[in-house]
Amino acid sequence: MATDATEEKKDAPQPGSVDKFFGMTENKTNWKREVLAGTTTFLAMAYILAVNPGILSFALTAEGFDAPNPGAVFTATALASALGCLVMGLWARYPIATAPGMGLNAFFAFTVVMTLGIPWQTALTGTLVSGVLFFILAVTGAREAIVNAIPTQLKLAVGAGIGLFIAFIGLKGGGVVAADPATFVTIGDFSDGTVRLTVFGLLVTAVFMVLGWKGGVFYGMLATLVAGVLTGVIDFKLADGFTPNLDSFGAAFTGFEDAFTVHMIAVILTMLFVDFFDTAGTLFAVAGQAGLVKEDGKLPRAGRALATDSIATSAGAVLGTSTTTAYIESTAGVSVGGRTGLTAVTTGFWFLVSLVAFPVFGLFANNPAVTAPALIVVGVLMAKALGQIEWVKLEYAIPAFLIVAVMPLTYSISNGIALGLVFFPIMMAAKGRWREVHPIAWVLMLASIGYFFFLTE
Repeated sequence: MATDATEEKKDAPQPGSVDKFFGMTENKTNWKREVLAGTTTFLAMAYILAVNPGILSFALTAEGFDAPNPGAVFTATALASALGCLVMGLWARYPIATAPGMGLNAFFAFTVVMTLGIPWQTALTGTLVSGVLFFILAVTGAREAIVNAIPTQLKLAVGAGIGLFIAFIGLKGGGVVAADPATFVTIGDFSDGTVRLTVFGLLVTAVFMVLGWKGGVFYGMLATLVAGVLTGVIDFKLADGFTPNLDSFGAAFTGFEDAFTVHMIAVILTMLFVDFFDTAGTLFAVAGQAGLVKEDGKLPRAGRALATDSIATSAGAVLGTSTTTAYIESTAGVSVGGRTGLTAVTTGFWFLVSLVAFPVFGLFANNPAVTAPALIVVGVLMAKALGQIEWVKLEYAIPAFLIVAVMPLTYSISNGIALGLVFFPIMMAAKGRWREVHPIAWVLMLASIGYFFFLTE
């Protein structure tokens, strides 16, 4: 087996040649196609520039919680995304883009800050710690042990559950789902302009996606914004305070005193777990679509790609945003021919350019009816994993269902993951398959039980 140093030497690009650096001829592509692919990927995921400030700033402020200012979140989102894309393109050399992850930003805001009452600065510290731990796992053999410890069925359930949670947040934010004292939730008031605009936006976005538009989510948000302005539901003015700034830079270093409480340890592990498996799954999915996976099922430079994600997460936390992860929207760029790191570099370039387009994204972020359809559609895309779960096998189906159901119903990603981890080993043992349960899974079960007991204190 080649050492990392040997692999580094073998994979080293030839200086002075863009083609050789990225291996474009080898991958049967060219720079024009790569630039087009990177631009396509950016359009497919540009919604995060509006949605992330909406979740990490406006949503928290609306509920009366202390939150970073939206301009700082926007800046951190753009810079963390650009950095991750550049490292992925220039070092790992894959056509995979990164940005603050959907689901993990919701976990950050709605579970960590709102439910647990942890200050956002401390939550950023937790994000930073999880990024560092991820990096350690990515550069050692520990990542294989952890991946093998959690069955594919539970990984699929986590992704689908996060999708339902995100969709629920969108439905609630757009007013389509409302609170009810008798039934907890009910349908919203369709005489309200915000609700009608949300439904319009969802319909338009869904049509764009069905038609196969690569930037369908972003274009849907744009159409919803225009419709909202024309109908008077949205006041066409820049959100107060929404200007690029680095006010949150370094806030992650101020929360270490409170970063290792029982709650924060659970938070860090949840961030690490979700980011690790989401990145690994996205990496292989995008690379597989691009034909970059070898015949033996292995992926060259996989360690670098995983390490890139951890670097972007750590840097993003220092800048002031939640966990940065690989984006499945990278498949949009691959579908138009992206095969090399130049695709990711191009996407990163557009994230830097977006810093001068902040007025537009400010309008998006401060209007729930505009961002809600994006959240719902992203939830649909993530829920596709439900079809891959072996529902006929109850030892898988029961813990998977609990993960999927508990996340939106308790408004917590960590609750769903923990309950699934408690039930899985027990269900396997009851089925007589206890030998198939990895020892780490039993450790995770005990840790999850402790999580629930400490959480209720």
